[in-house]
Amino acid sequence: MRRLLCVLVLVICGCGSNQNAANQVGVGAQCGMTSDCTTSGEVCLTEFKGGYCGLSGCLHDGDCPQGSACVTDNGTNFCFLVCGTKTDCNLHRSLENESDCTSSLPFVDGDANVKVCRPPDSGTVTTDASPG
Repeated sequence: MRRLLCVLVLVICGCGSNQNAANQVGVGAQCGMTSDCTTSGEVCLTEFKGGYCGLSGCLHDGDCPQGSACVTDNGTNFCFLVCGTKTDCNLHRSLENESDCTSSLPFVDGDANVKVCRPPDSGTVTTDASPG
């Protein structure tokens, strides 16, 4: 019985892996075009270095997968991956295109205690909106 309880705790806690629902669907992953993003509704935000798979059009955190938050960036609302440290941001990104963990973006629901992953700007202001 004790062994079963330990297994359940590990499963519930994700075995220490940072693989929340947002990570599992690829929010924050590196991309070159929308078809590189793994979930329907995600777009490749090419205005960020290395691209950024995100969900657009959220109105509240509840519209985002667990583990992401609705923020406004470049005049649009997106679900961005929530983080505690920079390491949380780069499970699906190369070293050249690392994201930082920041609280400097406007949070739609105004949560001042949350940080999200944001890569540096690429200098490109267009978003590849081709279907994914």
